[in-house]
Amino acid sequence: MTILPQFGNVFLTLIYFVVALSIIVGVHEYGHYIVGRWSGIKAEVFSIGFGPVLFAREDKHGTVWQIAAIPFGGYVKFLGDANAASGKDGEAMEAMPAEQLRHTMHGAPLWARSATVLAGPVFNFIFSIFVFAGLLLTLGMVATPPKVSSLHPLPYEGVTIEAGDQIIAIAGEPFPEEPSRAYFDALPDGLLLDYTVKRGGDELIVQGPQYSPARIGGVQPRSAGEAAGLLEGDVILRADGQDLSSFMQLVDVVKAAEGAPVRLNVWRDGEDKEFVIQPELRDVPTADNGFEKRFLIGIFSSTFFEAETERPGVFEAVGLGAEQTYSVVTRSISGLYHLAFGKISSCNMSGAIGIARASKDQAEEGFAAFIGFLALLSTAVGFLNLLPIPMLDGGHLMFYGYEAVMRKKPSDKVMQVLMSMGIALVLSVMVFALWNDIFC
Repeated sequence: MTILPQFGNVFLTLIYFVVALSIIVGVHEYGHYIVGRWSGIKAEVFSIGFGPVLFAREDKHGTVWQIAAIPFGGYVKFLGDANAASGKDGEAMEAMPAEQLRHTMHGAPLWARSATVLAGPVFNFIFSIFVFAGLLLTLGMVATPPKVSSLHPLPYEGVTIEAGDQIIAIAGEPFPEEPSRAYFDALPDGLLLDYTVKRGGDELIVQGPQYSPARIGGVQPRSAGEAAGLLEGDVILRADGQDLSSFMQLVDVVKAAEGAPVRLNVWRDGEDKEFVIQPELRDVPTADNGFEKRFLIGIFSSTFFEAETERPGVFEAVGLGAEQTYSVVTRSISGLYHLAFGKISSCNMSGAIGIARASKDQAEEGFAAFIGFLALLSTAVGFLNLLPIPMLDGGHLMFYGYEAVMRKKPSDKVMQVLMSMGIALVLSVMVFALWNDIFC
């Protein structure tokens, strides 16, 4: 009875993965294609997918645009390339007249080759910046100080803060322009706090819950929280018998349990339910781009209200999009460093299955979440392609750097050996990541 639902779940996962991968690969390869064309390098084939061709069309520039049957990647084959990996077709190039060699990837000037190779990752970054900016322009961002749009259901009596109130101060402390954890940690305990708000033209002191009460704002897929049956909107009243007023108190209880099961009393739709949850040890990024090991239950906090949003200006949105893209790159560098030196578990490396699952999870969260995931994935693909590994774009740029310094190209034999080593390394990492997806 469960075979068809499981098959449907796998099929949807595959569909979302193919869509996500095709978009990211398409952006990356289009960067190579268009800058190559501008640089005078002729593209013979632009392919989404590998293997048998399902659809093909030749444009006025003589490039064949095609969709192939195996939808796990793509490539641009330039004039003079022997294959999709941009290997040199020595025999074909020897038969070319000198003026045609200029239009091959291997015979073009160094600047043209460098620009064409670099364009792939750069287009990934540009795509990410504009996707992040577009989400900000579409969804807006929370105003500072925040203004209450609506209140979440909470099992607390005596709340007098209302929709439309703008929060000026909490417990007498002015709300900061850039809120930090230190500000909220310094607030007093208790279910209700004094809030100074603007209501209409008046400034009032009203009662409201902790800014981040023990309310679940989201549950991470395939986490301890999901396995236990916790849902978004649940309010955790007690953890291991301790009354909770804020989400940070829950964090402290889970930390103190040191991996032991935690008993939660949860308010859901007016009823008190009990759950037992098994925390999982995870490597968690820190503010200084490091990592620390913490026991987590896979749930996210929320404020006690939905905040009104405001749309930033176009230039501000693009700037914030660039900051977010840069942040993804720096976190990727930190993660790679910590993985390489064994400072965090190798299970943090995901492969195709992990990316496919994440694609499906984000798509089920909604269109905005899926688009945001594409931006994250695009940044990661751009960064990884810049690594100085033969076969990747960074490897080609490394060879071009050698050529610029030594005033000569590496020999074809050396290139073939290094490319083979690069391919072996990349395939080994892919197999290792796939192993993680299955067994971690």
